[in-house]
Amino acid sequence: MLAPTHLFLHYDETLPEAIIVGIAYGGFDPAINKRHVDFTAPGDDAGAEQGGAPGFLAFLRAQVLPEVERRYAADPTRRVLIGQSRAGYFVLWSAVQDPDLFWGRIASNPSPGPARDALFAAPRPYTGADLRVAVVSGARDTAERQRIAHDWTTHWAAPSAGAPWDVALVALPDGTHAASIGEGYRRAMLWLFRGDIALAPAQ
Repeated sequence: MLAPTHLFLHYDETLPEAIIVGIAYGGFDPAINKRHVDFTAPGDDAGAEQGGAPGFLAFLRAQVLPEVERRYAADPTRRVLIGQSRAGYFVLWSAVQDPDLFWGRIASNPSPGPARDALFAAPRPYTGADLRVAVVSGARDTAERQRIAHDWTTHWAAPSAGAPWDVALVALPDGTHAASIGEGYRRAMLWLFRGDIALAPAQ
């Protein structure tokens, strides 16, 4: 879904071209769909089938990214990770755990999960100087999800937090939980690549 969206953003908004890599389970059958495992962090309040986020982060770091960058002329300095709902929670958690792995991150309507304190823990060491995180929040989503987006961005936007990233809350006044992913992606990507767009020649 995001591949044609990005193509049209490239045409109309001069957003840089991108290689879109989708990671999916092939369906919603609980026998194969393990979002509740892969996208939740370990913690005292994690359930028996939660807390697999470290393994999923290792999978991205050791398998997905090296393979993509082996096959294609990808730019490792402009990696972007986007996640929706539970995957949005994972995006925020991964930002704290490995700030440098992705230059940009988009957490779309992040859902609650265990180990909430881990989202606000001191970030791991990093070297990137212009890292960015956009958090999308739809006004028609649940109050709990809106609170996560607000709390995370407010905390890390404070100068005293010492965040590795520039942070933005992308509020969608008519946004729902899932159906607004296209508009959330558009607005978040335009914010992430604002400098590149400003330098792009008019078409």
